[in-house]
Amino acid sequence: MRIDHVALIPAYLAAGTAVLVLLADLFRFFPLVVGLLGSLSVAGGAFWLSTGSPRTSFCVDDHCSFVVTDRSAVLMAVFALLTAAVLAFSATVRAPMGEYCFLLTCSMTGGVVLAGAGDLITLIVALETLTLPLYVLVALRRTLPAADGAVTFFVVSVVSTAISLLGAGLLYATTGAVHFPALFSGLASAPSALRPLAVVGIVVLIGGLAFKVAAVPLHAWAPSTYDGAPLPVAAYLSTASKLGGVVALVYVVDVAVAPERATAVAAVVVLSLLTMTVGNLVALRQRRMVRLLAWSSIAQAGYILAAIAVDDGGATALTYAVFFVALELAAFGAVIALRPSLDGGALTDYAGAGRGAPWRSAVLLLALAGLAGLPPGIAGLFAKVAVVRSLVDSDATWLAVVVAVNAVVGLAYYVRAGAALFVTPTVPAAPATPHWAVAAALVLVALAALVLGFAPQVVFDATALR
Repeated sequence: MRIDHVALIPAYLAAGTAVLVLLADLFRFFPLVVGLLGSLSVAGGAFWLSTGSPRTSFCVDDHCSFVVTDRSAVLMAVFALLTAAVLAFSATVRAPMGEYCFLLTCSMTGGVVLAGAGDLITLIVALETLTLPLYVLVALRRTLPAADGAVTFFVVSVVSTAISLLGAGLLYATTGAVHFPALFSGLASAPSALRPLAVVGIVVLIGGLAFKVAAVPLHAWAPSTYDGAPLPVAAYLSTASKLGGVVALVYVVDVAVAPERATAVAAVVVLSLLTMTVGNLVALRQRRMVRLLAWSSIAQAGYILAAIAVDDGGATALTYAVFFVALELAAFGAVIALRPSLDGGALTDYAGAGRGAPWRSAVLLLALAGLAGLPPGIAGLFAKVAVVRSLVDSDATWLAVVVAVNAVVGLAYYVRAGAALFVTPTVPAAPATPHWAVAAALVLVALAALVLGFAPQVVFDATALR
């Protein structure tokens, strides 16, 4: 076995950050600061690797379990930066900060390893490492909604993991391989008698991974879990966890099972249609901010799945995912800044915020506009145009029409949420002042969302790299 320790630098830094956070908590040395600096170091290490040639590790017979290409290195950096932002947003979380930061950085480690996964075993283990700490983080508020959300999340996640493992097992039975290139070759040369087994394995595996992006029908955990969790944890679930699911699906559909792509595409298209339609229709009825954002993120996952369904659509899906997580993080950050030490509240609780907290409300409006695909959030506009264009270019015009219709439906609840900021409140009250770390993180996230909108080609180029 050949191991390249340089390729593992981001993973080492991520795991080391988790250990340092525990030590910092033991000696009462600001675990939040240590976690934040460690996350930034992971991002720096990943960006450094993205400037060099591809590197591999844990290789046997030219088949490698960990592969660092330019694209995977950029994804590692995105996971690390998301974690850093969520840690900054967590400055006022009422929880044992050492354990809280340790769990977040452990989850970050799973995301970093997932980005470099080169086989099904590494991919599924990394996804579970990304997800497992979140069960505990969701329940930190110690309220009945938090407990219900955590238990629902745990039960559905266990079932989805079992489904994913069953699908991986069926593919291994068909091909005798778990590494992506070997799976590709095995499926391409598999005897016709084994093809039904491979088809079932692909559908089952995709179904299990669909849980991570909260795709319908494996979506029911998301609204209650987001609403019950502390707001920064809900932000992490809606961004890093969802990005992990998108990365896993792209690696499987675009690389591992490409010889049976027709089967994979059929499964993804069904999930996409259900997810975007159900997500948008149910979001229209939401009256609580976090639940609205949760159902919105479900609908957004449907658009991402639609991109995966076309040839070479993985790059478009990852591009959309990066734009989405930037805007979604800005939305949650603005909610945290407007309601420090509180839950997301109802839409009516934001009445008067447009005048009482203009810059925080402006960030929330920017994020909502971007998620709707409207200026000034032009990052979201570019993302939707990229998906529709890729569908039209691949002769899937009917699916592009469905995406466009759903995007129009989504305008209604985004506009309603934005308009709530300018309603005259029944009892005027000045919004609480956010913690300086939350304010600083919100400014940086908003600037990042704006920069991505004005320089979208940077993201397109990064995700197009192999």
